[in-house]
Amino acid sequence: MIRGSCLCGGVEFEVQRAAGPFELCHCPRCRKASGSAFVAGVVVQARDFQLLSGAELIRTYEAPVREQPPPYQVAFCSRCGSPVPNPPSNGDWFEVPAGLLDEDPMLRPDKHIFVECKSPWFSISDSLPRLTKSELVALRQRSRESKS
Repeated sequence: MIRGSCLCGGVEFEVQRAAGPFELCHCPRCRKASGSAFVAGVVVQARDFQLLSGAELIRTYEAPVREQPPPYQVAFCSRCGSPVPNPPSNGDWFEVPAGLLDEDPMLRPDKHIFVECKSPWFSISDSLPRLTKSELVALRQRSRESKS
């Protein structure tokens, strides 16, 4: 079991296992939501996630749709402002902000995404794959097709 929590500890959760991918997203919305160069997000299966406390503290902000649904949604603790997981009611998987995890998810970041949007003051210095939006869309489309 991998435990996690927000900065104040009001929102606590457990994840049975991290499924992956573990992506570092450089899109402008993720950068603004995190206040950092990128968001480190690890995918978990909804069935492997359990919210232990703090449901009443979770708030969401839904940004306007830019291109097509679904919209960009950010969940955060209303007490401390930390990003928090907020599983969708109709989804099989979702992303958990990796910085909230208190234990090792036993996965490591596997790629940078939206690299064409990267902050000019940040240099990617590792050897992970670097995907643009169009490359990521193509990769995800191939993945969906192979599962069908």
